[in-house]
Formats: sequence, structure tokens, C-alpha cells
Amino acid sequence: MIVRCIRLCACIWQESLEDISYLLRIPQRKPYGSMEGDVKKSMKIAMDNKDAILASIPVELKEKGSKLYTSLLEEKGGLQTLLKYIKENDPDRLSVALASSLDTVAELELLQAPGLSFLLPQQYLEYPRLTGRGVVEFSVEKGDGSTFFPTSGGEPKSVATIQVVIDGYSAPLTAGNFAKLVLDGAYDGVTLKGASQAIIADNESGKKGYTVPLEVMPAGQFEPLYRTPLSIQDGELPVLPLSVYGAVAMAHNVDSDEYSSPSQFFFYLYDKRNSGLGGISFDEGQFSVFGYTTDGREILSQIKAGDIIRSAKLVQGRERLVLPAEASGES
Repeated sequence: MIVRCIRLCACIWQESLEDISYLLRIPQRKPYGSMEGDVKKSMKIAMDNKDAILASIPVELKEKGSKLYTSLLEEKGGLQTLLKYIKENDPDRLSVALASSLDTVAELELLQAPGLSFLLPQQYLEYPRLTGRGVVEFSVEKGDGSTFFPTSGGEPKSVATIQVVIDGYSAPLTAGNFAKLVLDGAYDGVTLKGASQAIIADNESGKKGYTVPLEVMPAGQFEPLYRTPLSIQDGELPVLPLSVYGAVAMAHNVDSDEYSSPSQFFFYLYDKRNSGLGGISFDEGQFSVFGYTTDGREILSQIKAGDIIRSAKLVQGRERLVLPAEASGES
């Protein structure tokens, strides 16, 4: 129950803070009142669930977790700082502090005790799986020799870094397959291409992963559904929403939407203005979302067709990747 509690807290945190990110992009007068409400909501969740959040962290990491919790609530770059910049109507400093808060939430999630709170179906036990969270770091370079421009200042650069937290708690098969592909170097040198509201990794590399079934964890449930999309019209929402800027998901298999592509993934450039009622993407619940961009979100809008993933590395979570005997060799 503790793991479930912090997973739900983190999901609500991220939703509230990402809403501020969307509101900051409004060109006219910023709705600072709505932003203040989002921050206060996040603060209340953090304070009301402090014991459960810290109890979910292993003893040897408890001190680090406590410091992260304190920094989120009190220190520079935390939620109190967000309130300060909201009251000062300072969108530039607010944007920087918001990125810091989102990174702290991601770090807290990564300290959770590893392990799944449910059993996988028997037919999927031979698949790679991630029993917790991990971090993948992408190095992306411009295909035409131009540069990326950091929005928070700094020098233009030819190679940009993007970090993604992948969530094996809610999508263990999808995240596990992706982590193994990263370890195998399947995305090194892969070209990126654009689509409506998405940046897609072109899977012409010749390296294949596993044909993982569509994997979606419904909100209020504690194990994923397989090969079953959600019906948003009927009120079914996923634990890992697609309706977040920088959400990472697998493309569909070319033969059936009930399965994900073995290797082709995409960054979703969520735009509330192009969504349905309640600001929910029309494709919500239809793809296997398995992670979120936590660092380098400002780079995503600058990526164009022909840009290249120079390298992808699993920088955290290798110990949580389970590779059954069948999956330890070539895919």
C-alpha cells in the first residue's frame, strides 16, 4: 500500500506541476491564480502524505529521501519558491524553479523500494521487465549541423541531453523491453522524425525488441491491463497519462493496435489546445506510456526531422531490470 500511495502522490504532483508548465506557455496575461492553486494542491499532498512517502524509501536511502522531501517543500527551487515567483508574476524564474521541482519529484520516486506489487500474467514471464523505476539519458544532435538553444540561458550547443524516468511499477513489460533495448545500443544513431504532436524514433536500425502487448494501468487499479485500450468516454483514465508534455510511449505494432512496436517509441508533445473535453488527449489510454521527460523538456520543441540520437544510456535502474534466460541473449 505504501508504494501505491507514493505512486498516486507522484502522479498528482506531476499533473499539478505540468499544468503550471502549460499555463506558462499562454502568450497573453498569465493565470497566476490558477498556478497558485496548483502549487498549494501539491504542497497539501506532500504534507498530508509525508509519513507514507518517507516510509516507502529503504533505510539506507532514508536520509537522502528526507533531504529531497525537505527541498521540495522548503528550499530554493521547491514549492515555496514557486509560490514566491507566482506572487511576483515572474514567469522566467518560475519556469526554472518549476523544472527543479519536477526533477525533485522524479528523484523521490526513484528512491522507492524496488519490486512489483502484483504478479505478471504467466504468458509474459519470459519477457524482460523493470521492477521499479529507472532513468534513461539521451544525447541528441542536430542532423543539419545547427544548434540547440537552452531557454533558461546558457550557450547554444550542438548536442543536447534529455533525461527520461521510465516507470516499471505501472508498465513493467514496456519499460523492461525499452531498458534492454537501451542497454543493447538499439537507439544509438537512430534518426528522429516528426508527426502531429510527437517526436518519433525511426526504427530502421534493424535491431528489434520484444512484441510487447499494449500495457495500460487504469487509475484506481493496481495491475496493468494487457491488449485492452481504455475508454475515456466511459471515464477510464490511466495511471500514466499521455496528456503530459514529454510523455514517452511506444508506437503501435504495424499489424495490431493491441500490441506495441518492438522498438519504435515517441515523445508526446501534449498541447491542451488540441485536446478534447477536460484537456485530455484524444489518444489517451490507447498507447503504452512508460515514462516522462524530466530534464531537457525545453529541447523537445527544438527537435526536427533528421535529428539523431547519438546515444541512449540507462544511467539508473539497471539493478531493477530482470532479464529471464530467454531474454538475456539477442532479441
